[in-house]
Amino acid sequence: MTDHGVPGNGSNGFSRRGFLARTGSILGAVALSAQVVPAHAAQASPAAAAIGDGARVPVLVIGTGYGGSVAALRLAQAGVDVHMIEMGMAWDTPGSDGKIFAHTTNPDYRSYWLRTKTKAPLSNFLGFPIDKNVPRYTGILDAEEMGGIIVYQGRGVGGGSLVNGGMAVTPKRQNFGAVLPSVDAAEMYDTYYPRANAGLGVGLIDPAWFDSVDCYQYARVGRKHAQRSGFPFVFVPDVYDWDYMKQEAAGTVPKSAVGGEILYGNNYGKKSLQLTYLAQAKATGRVNISALHQVTSVAPAAGGGYTVAMNQLNTDGSVAAVKSVTADRVFFAAGSVGTSKLLVRLKATGVLPALNDEVGKGWGDNGNVMCGRANHLWDPTGKVQASIPCGGIDNWEAGGAFAEVAPLPTGIETYASFYLSITRNPHRAEFSWNAAAGKVDLNWQTAWKQPSIDMAKSIFDKINKKEGTIYRSDLFGLNKIWGDHLTYHPLGGAVLNKATDNYGRLHGYSGLYVIDGALIPGNTSVNPFVTITALAERNIEKIIATDL
Repeated sequence: MTDHGVPGNGSNGFSRRGFLARTGSILGAVALSAQVVPAHAAQASPAAAAIGDGARVPVLVIGTGYGGSVAALRLAQAGVDVHMIEMGMAWDTPGSDGKIFAHTTNPDYRSYWLRTKTKAPLSNFLGFPIDKNVPRYTGILDAEEMGGIIVYQGRGVGGGSLVNGGMAVTPKRQNFGAVLPSVDAAEMYDTYYPRANAGLGVGLIDPAWFDSVDCYQYARVGRKHAQRSGFPFVFVPDVYDWDYMKQEAAGTVPKSAVGGEILYGNNYGKKSLQLTYLAQAKATGRVNISALHQVTSVAPAAGGGYTVAMNQLNTDGSVAAVKSVTADRVFFAAGSVGTSKLLVRLKATGVLPALNDEVGKGWGDNGNVMCGRANHLWDPTGKVQASIPCGGIDNWEAGGAFAEVAPLPTGIETYASFYLSITRNPHRAEFSWNAAAGKVDLNWQTAWKQPSIDMAKSIFDKINKKEGTIYRSDLFGLNKIWGDHLTYHPLGGAVLNKATDNYGRLHGYSGLYVIDGALIPGNTSVNPFVTITALAERNIEKIIATDL
């Protein structure tokens, strides 16, 4: 093997030059083509549905991700009218290609939030940079750069559920005390985790189908290598429609996961919040959503409740209108980064001065770190790879790492195994107000990823030694093995029982709540969205019973 992690010259004549020549078409699609679709092709819902300037609502929810969607549904079922504010688009109208979402290997104007160049998690492939210019647009994936880390976040109605891999993992019960120490584990595992899993539509892949279908060859290779090195491989639940994926593989329905869709949304098959909690919430007739609206302030109103200022956005990010509405109660559900930044700014600028000093603290990256391994020619991972991961390697107890066996859906045979690890990284960062720059900063340091790398190495060094393989060094830059520059799982910044009480009520203000991933202090030991959902189910039940 060469130091680039692709097969070198050998008796079979398989050279890097020949490999590159045969991959020209995919590299062209990934790195060079830029089919720009007119910006009017996919717009938000009609402006007539948007909240009006001067409106008064009983409850306003900032954000439409997991926590906000749970709150909206349960409040509506309790008879409370709710208005949800979403910074991103509604994602309910196809573009000129007939699809709502862009394909992973051909990003276009729909792909990124107000960027003029893509910022893919894998910056390189076979030594070639793959990012390309795109029109500035309110696209679906935000690659927010701050504090030495890129935080990937979903932008649109449904939040992170639009862009994640859908791995719906409940933490092991013995690990829960380290995740949320002030929460009763029994009630979570007996009541709220089951409720969340039911609401999200969680299901498990058919193991027999997994063993036979071409599109999971990459995961079977990952399982074989893990087990040969003594690590347990575990199937992981997901929110994809597995019956639909079987039809995709059989060629009887339009392809989504089997077609490699993931990073910029799935056009079919995936049970995002649009199809689960939000669909149920809208069906009550008590929930309205204003897309392309960005909240800028939440201040106590003279007559009670809160004055909420917001900008209505155009699809180029410019401000179409400025609005002020009044809400009796406000739920912050803008995601860990969005909620934390807003609260830190409002406290520091004197708008909500009674927020306590825990606001902005306890932020973490869920220990995310990525890597690839270069396999031998007798271990191909498959030209067609289902983009929905379904299993992982569990070395949490011994080495502090759980590694998803992740897809690399390039459309070509790469002979590569790819992983996203979740690790027990102890570092926590803090958001703070930078008055001179007029913005919120995060004090994360790239060097803080080293514990995550060490924990991931507890798995992959052993596998490489057993298999006689090496790490790929061409995926995150030139001669760079570890993807230590990013997180998909931002958590914390308004930690439960610190910045809030034990149910998400913000200290200092009656009627202000946090109900998203900002409540969770930096790590869940697994993919976090089931825990965010279950915690929201727990908290909103208490709030409805006692506050309303």
